[in-house]
Amino acid sequence: MESAEIARRFLRFFEERGHKVVPSASLIAEDPTLLLVNAGMVPFKPYFLGQRKPPASRLATAQKCVRTPDIDEVGKTTRHATFFQMLGNFSIGDYFKADVIPYAWELLTKPESEGGFGFPEDRLWATVYQDDDEAFDIWHNKVGLPADRIQRRGLEDNYWHMGVPGPGGPCSEIYYDRGPEYGREGGPVADEDRYLEVWNLVFMQYQLGEVRSKVDFDVLGELPSKNIDTGMGLERMAAILQGVDNIYEIDTTYKILDKAAELTGTAYGRDPRTDVSLRVIADHVRAGTMLVADGVMPGNEGRGYVLRRLLRRTVRNLRLLGSGDQRLMHVLTDVAINVMGEQYSELKTDAPQIHAVIDAEEASFLGTLRTGTAIFDVAVEETKRKKDTTLSGEQAFQLHDTYGFPIDLTLEMAAEQGLQVDEEGFRRLMKEQRERAKADAAAKKIGNADISVFGQLLEKAGKVEFLGYDETVTDTTVVGVIVDGVSVPAAGAGTTVEVVLGRTPFYAEGGGQLADQGVIRTSGAEVEILDVQSPLAGLVVHRGKIRSGELKAGDDAHAEIDLERRRAISRSHSATHMVHRGFKNALGESAAQAGSENSPGRFRFDFTATGAVPPSVLRDVEDEVNAILVNDLKVNAFYTSQTEARAMGALALFGEKYGDEVRVVEIGDYSRELCGGTHVHSSGQLGLVKVLGEQSIGAGVRRVEALVGIDAFRYLARESVLVSQLTEQLKARREELPERIEGIVTRLRTAEKELEKLRSAQVLAVAGELAAKAADLGGVSVVTHRAPDGTVADDLRKLALDVRGRFPADRPAVIVVAGVPADRPVVVAAVNETGRERGLKAGRLVGVAAKALGGGGGGKDDVAQGGGSRPEAIGDALRLVEQTITEQLG
Repeated sequence: MESAEIARRFLRFFEERGHKVVPSASLIAEDPTLLLVNAGMVPFKPYFLGQRKPPASRLATAQKCVRTPDIDEVGKTTRHATFFQMLGNFSIGDYFKADVIPYAWELLTKPESEGGFGFPEDRLWATVYQDDDEAFDIWHNKVGLPADRIQRRGLEDNYWHMGVPGPGGPCSEIYYDRGPEYGREGGPVADEDRYLEVWNLVFMQYQLGEVRSKVDFDVLGELPSKNIDTGMGLERMAAILQGVDNIYEIDTTYKILDKAAELTGTAYGRDPRTDVSLRVIADHVRAGTMLVADGVMPGNEGRGYVLRRLLRRTVRNLRLLGSGDQRLMHVLTDVAINVMGEQYSELKTDAPQIHAVIDAEEASFLGTLRTGTAIFDVAVEETKRKKDTTLSGEQAFQLHDTYGFPIDLTLEMAAEQGLQVDEEGFRRLMKEQRERAKADAAAKKIGNADISVFGQLLEKAGKVEFLGYDETVTDTTVVGVIVDGVSVPAAGAGTTVEVVLGRTPFYAEGGGQLADQGVIRTSGAEVEILDVQSPLAGLVVHRGKIRSGELKAGDDAHAEIDLERRRAISRSHSATHMVHRGFKNALGESAAQAGSENSPGRFRFDFTATGAVPPSVLRDVEDEVNAILVNDLKVNAFYTSQTEARAMGALALFGEKYGDEVRVVEIGDYSRELCGGTHVHSSGQLGLVKVLGEQSIGAGVRRVEALVGIDAFRYLARESVLVSQLTEQLKARREELPERIEGIVTRLRTAEKELEKLRSAQVLAVAGELAAKAADLGGVSVVTHRAPDGTVADDLRKLALDVRGRFPADRPAVIVVAGVPADRPVVVAAVNETGRERGLKAGRLVGVAAKALGGGGGGKDDVAQGGGSRPEAIGDALRLVEQTITEQLG
């Protein structure tokens, strides 16, 4: 039975029993404490905590999940995987144990010909919590499971909670006996390799207080309304029903693994090391494909880093299997799209965009891998030559910072060489870069712990009616006032508040469009609104400051948006749609929108692309869009089903999820997109669109920035003034300016190179004289020299090496040169081999000098460089170096 059929049967079974089937939520978790959805119940957590009202009391889903804490173990065993799917049925205050246990038994044991999974009854076992006599009784007396196949277990195994105060309770797990060839008898308590868990039924019947650990928490009492949360691992079920030993051999994984083996000329099952790489590739390609499909882009932090790590581990394992510089990810991604596409049709629809992102990341990393591996090999050789067992933090940092080599890859490759890495040193050097914010500003991100008050307001007032498509001023009612996350009856002047209205003309930030601003007035107060957000579907929260008076919940109110700001933003949003269409016309369907920001008079538009967009294409798109503006096409918005919208060619934001009913915005016959934002009435209202340029913002994603309307006119006016000034200064016609400026720049660069040569020659001219005048300190030739101010660091280094090279090989020599290239001093030390044999090290000597200069530095024993902040201390620093050499030589 294929994986897609297992999911279909599960959902159909519960749909026939009154459950609403809920599509899988995005892998991008709403909860800001989670990077990604890592369990099937995560999207339902707000329902169980009472923070949101569920769409029905009976729900069923097949949820996509990604877990990465044990990513390094993936492939080494057949148990670990990053991407998996959880089938689950949920009851929120509806049925309980007496129904869910028989449901599970029926679905598992019903013959396949009748829509079940056809498990032999005598191969199934159950576990219950040690004190849960009710569940034991249902299994034994209602279902008929023999008592010797029902085992009791403790808190560690058969009790579940969310890790925070809230609902929790015992659980019952169902196991399948794979037979004596898989282990010893005795049920799940004896051997969980032989007895494989297939379904976990959680009975949320208690209200928990403080939760200190998995087994240490306070039970406050029974819940007035009990809940059910179940989870069945789809991949594990597929392994059993497809008669294979593990999740890497099921239909949705093995096809990727098999293709990887074919592409690399290897075979699965012959060599353990090859098998590890093939399993890593199969798992990571599937996980990466699903993440990209949900809108995650490769990056250096957060979920973007998770994706980048998955894709880069895949590429490296392909190289370990002998792929060399071949680009194989496209073919493997195609297999993943095909095997998962039966369950998730959007994979096939969005295939061009998915390929664009993954192909670009592969190309980028192959270059990184070539350079980084060579540097890594040198570092390993040097470490082993010194008979050391640890790569330094500095080496790991250089690999990451200079060559883009991920620390995880350095750790992995070092382990393969029998070496460790000074992670503490690396983390210290990377602290600022690795401690970037993982979430948006707290004011715009509201987690499960903070939204209860919003959920209560939404339940009290119902969905807020948005009137902003047609109205800019509205009479309404203040439904709620929130101060510092707490609902209050009133708030006074000067207070920062969040206001919920019964109906509103204010647009909440979303879909790339910035929020409206404006004013809310009541008979007793005036509130300046600076931001508008939608923390829950159907709820609009206005954030601002009370200018005067006292704002009270229940007051009648007059809401008015800043009309000029709205019009400017609407122009930007309509322009974004047109530019999107223009790039698709120019680059093909793979140029899919991957994000945007529509602000007053300006917008940025992100889209998938494999490389830089030529300036000629930017000009063509700009010309095409402005030609359409002249035609003054009508802008029309209407609602339809998602299926009909896609059938008529409406574009959707890549990675965005939409409901059954969608809003379509069309600009004549030129552009048609799914969009909930505000727009102009006709294209002519945009006036003008000026594309400023494009740049890369990540692997496979480009960003275009542009101006709209009066902002575009002002920009062109400034450009015109600037061109006029240049024509006057250079005495050239406008069309001659590019050639004239290019000539001036060429001559200037040539002159700079000549000056650089003269400076270098002047600096190096004293090398012979310096060597001849070297001091003799304990049998070592020592040269300390201050170069003229303005000598660049590279020339200081060349001078030090030149002077060192003038001494015979058998004569110990130390050269220390300092200078001030700009406003900060630099010092370079060079020690020849004979000098190093006397125990003199360039890195230590530079450290001594740099400390005197108020800075730091270091490097290798033969040559090192440092700097500081006190140019006036150069003389003291050089004398201190001489003193250090004398003391060391005794």
